[in-house]
Amino acid sequence: MTDPLVYLPFEPARLGEVPDGLSYEVFKATPGEALPESVRDVEFYVPAYRFDGYDSEVIAEMPSIKVVQTMTAGVEHVRPYVPEGVRLCNGRGIHDASTAEMTLTLILASLRGIPQFVRAQDNATWAPTGRPALADKRVLIVGYGQIGAAIEARLLPFEVEVVRVARRAKEGIHPIDQLPDLLPYADVVVLIVPGTAATTGMVDATFLSRMKDGALLVNMARGPVVRTDALVEALHTGRIHAAIDVVDPEPLPSDHPLWQAPNLLIAPHVGGATSAMWPRAYRLIREQLKRYAAGEPLVNVMTGDY
Repeated sequence: MTDPLVYLPFEPARLGEVPDGLSYEVFKATPGEALPESVRDVEFYVPAYRFDGYDSEVIAEMPSIKVVQTMTAGVEHVRPYVPEGVRLCNGRGIHDASTAEMTLTLILASLRGIPQFVRAQDNATWAPTGRPALADKRVLIVGYGQIGAAIEARLLPFEVEVVRVARRAKEGIHPIDQLPDLLPYADVVVLIVPGTAATTGMVDATFLSRMKDGALLVNMARGPVVRTDALVEALHTGRIHAAIDVVDPEPLPSDHPLWQAPNLLIAPHVGGATSAMWPRAYRLIREQLKRYAAGEPLVNVMTGDY
């Protein structure tokens, strides 16, 4: 009897201690390349870190598949293609530090006018200006969970007030249905909700109109959470600012009106892609494989939309 086959997108040695009782192959699904014959035997599949849909075609060729373990926190790009009965596990915990760092980076860069200083430097122009500080601001974290907690931990030393919002009320956390009443009092609104049917388009013209004058919207969630046309229109009024690590569509076409929108800082969906990602990814995958080999329950198993 052969050991269960695991497909990894990196050398197994990267795991440090390679769990026993399993066999391993390095596999990175590449469009246009023929799949190996062993694809029919793989039981545990770790797709490469990406957001395109090609892995859906690969999963369809895996009749023995039992577990799909992503390295992404969101799974909307693979969820519809995972067969019934196959466990889908996300990368919760891998990107907490990186995403929290990027959130703080976008907030501080936007408030303190760093993009304007860079443009002035390119033109050898000395252009001092007074800018808002992060200190004393009220920051609303929408979608408060593990990453939200990591963002809060990095925000608090800046002497801010943090207001938490999640799907359901808990101690110290507002339910999502109170969000309309909280928006007018927030200086910074951070979106870190998962990409689901319920969150798609939640930031529309009405949402943006309820934000206070001069407030900053920071989207660290998914592009479709924000209605792009409504955001472009709101930015052109000059009433709000935005800093976004995700957009809809991605990648953003060169002629898209977002590029020309004022008061906007765009990052190309790199919030989780840092050196901090990989030690955490290897640790999670190693522990998942140990559990799988031992017949123990896996963590991060997705049920419903979460």
